[in-house]
Amino acid sequence: MTETIALRIRRSLHELQNDYLAGNKKPLEDLMRAWKGIKDLPPDHPRSFFVIGGYHGEPFRGAGWGSSSYWGGYCHHGNVLFPTWHRIYLLKLEEALQSIEGCSDVMLPYWDETSDESIKTGIPWVLTKKEFVLGGETIPNPLRSFVLPRNIVDHLSPVPDADYGKPKGYETVRYPLSGLVGPADKQKTDEHNAQFPDYDLNVKILNENVIAWLTSEITVDGKVIPTNVRKSYEDCLNAPNYTVFSNTTSSTEWNDNARQRVRSLESPHNSIHLAVGGFDIPNQFDVSPISDANGDMGENDTAGLDPIFYFHHCFVDRVFWLWQKQHGFIDNLEIITGYPGTNSVDSQGPTPGMAPNSWLTLDSPLDPFINDTDGGRTYASRDCINIEKQLGYTYAAGSLEGGHNFVAIEAPPDERAVRVSGINRNRIPGSFLISAYADVDGKRQLLGTEAVLSRWHVEGCANCQSHLEAKAFIGLGGFTEETLGPGQIEVEVRTRNGLLGTSVQPSFSGSIGQQQAAFVVEII
Repeated sequence: MTETIALRIRRSLHELQNDYLAGNKKPLEDLMRAWKGIKDLPPDHPRSFFVIGGYHGEPFRGAGWGSSSYWGGYCHHGNVLFPTWHRIYLLKLEEALQSIEGCSDVMLPYWDETSDESIKTGIPWVLTKKEFVLGGETIPNPLRSFVLPRNIVDHLSPVPDADYGKPKGYETVRYPLSGLVGPADKQKTDEHNAQFPDYDLNVKILNENVIAWLTSEITVDGKVIPTNVRKSYEDCLNAPNYTVFSNTTSSTEWNDNARQRVRSLESPHNSIHLAVGGFDIPNQFDVSPISDANGDMGENDTAGLDPIFYFHHCFVDRVFWLWQKQHGFIDNLEIITGYPGTNSVDSQGPTPGMAPNSWLTLDSPLDPFINDTDGGRTYASRDCINIEKQLGYTYAAGSLEGGHNFVAIEAPPDERAVRVSGINRNRIPGSFLISAYADVDGKRQLLGTEAVLSRWHVEGCANCQSHLEAKAFIGLGGFTEETLGPGQIEVEVRTRNGLLGTSVQPSFSGSIGQQQAAFVVEII
C-alpha cells in the first residue's frame, strides 16, 4: 500500500490573525519566530533573509553584478517564467523559515488581497504592527520591515551619485515614505519623510491607499463598473492560455492582435507592488497625490527586501494555482513557441545563468534555486507545475473561489479599449502608472490604470535599450461614443518625478489623438 503524505497547507494571514485573537497563538508566534530567525542569521548564511531577499534584485549577485547586458537580480518579469520562478522563490524562503529551531511546521501564509477583510481594512495588521510580543518579550515586528546588515550598491548606475543603493542600517519603508537615500536624493527624502513622523498615521494612510486600489469604480448610465485591482485578479483568471496569463509582454501582444482583451497575472501583481511601494491610485477627485513617496516594494531592485513581498507573492502563486485548476492545467503548461515573452531578452533581459537571446521553455533553469531532492539539479518550471504532487503543499480556501468548488468564469465579451503606446522607459526613473480618464457630463472618471513595475536605471541596462516601449490596454468600461461625446478620453503617464505628460483622444475613429506628450493614444 502506498503511504499517503498529508499536504502542507498555506493558510490566509487573516486566519492566523483570527486564531491568535481567539487564544490559539502558536501558529502566528511560530511564524514570527521563524522570520526573526532568518533575519538574525549572518548575512552570508545561505538561508539568511539578506541572501534570500537579495536574489530578487539588489545587491546584484551573479552575472548581473556590474554588467549592463543583464538584469542584476535573478527574478523574471515580463516573460513566461514569471509565475514559476516566483513559485520556487517562495518555496526556498519557506524552507529557510522551517530551518529555524522549533519552526519545522511553519508554512508561508498568503495575504488574501481580494478578500472582504482586505477590501475593508487593507493590509493585515500582522504585517504593519510596530511591535510583537514573542516569548514574553516585546520585539520589533519581524514582518514590518528589514534593516540591512550590509551596504547594497547599484553597480549598474551610469549616473554618479544617482544610484539606488542603500547603506548598512537602512530600514525598508512603505508608502507614504521614501527610501531613496543616495547622495543625490537623501536631502529630498529626509524633507519628505519629515512630513510623516507618526507611524500609526502612516499605516492608516497606507491602508487607505491599498483599499482605494482594491475598490475603485466608475458609474456609467447608472451602472457601477469596477476599475480596481480586485477586478483585475478576477479578469486574469479568464486568460485562455498559460503564455498570455503568465506575463505582461505576452498579454500585450495578444491585445495588440485580438479584439477579446486579456489580462495577465503580472498586471494586478504590479499594481499591489506600487500601491504598497509608493503610488496612490490616480484619483478623479480633487485630492492631491502624495508626491515623492518611494517605498521599496515599488521597485524591482529592492522589493524582495521587504517581508510583505512574500505574503503578496504567496497570494499571486495561489491565483496561479486557481487558474491552473480552473483551466485544467494542473499537470502541464504550454508555452507558445516564438511568442513575445518567451525569449530571455524580452522585457527586463536575461538573468544570471541564462544566455541572452535564448528561448524560454519549461526546462529553462530557475536560477539560483537548487532542487536538493534531485541530485543538486537547478529547478525548472517543469518541476513545479503541480504544487500538490511535486512540491507537497496546497492552499486553504479563500477569495476568488467558492469554497472548494470552482465555477468557470465566462469569457469576457469583445471590448473596445484605450491603447497607449510609444512610452519610452528610458526617460522614466523607476516604476510608473499609465491611466486613462473619461469626461462624462463634465465629470472626470478614471477608466483604469496599468502599473508598470520597472527598474530604477533603465539607461544603464543594455538590453532595456532595445525594449524601451511600454504599452497599455485599458477597457472603456461600457462607455460608448454616445455616452462620451467628442474629445473625452485623456491619458496620463505618472512617474516618480510627476506627470510625464498627457494625451487626448478626440474621437472613436481610431485615429491618433492630439499629442501633448511622447506617447500615442488610440481607441481600438
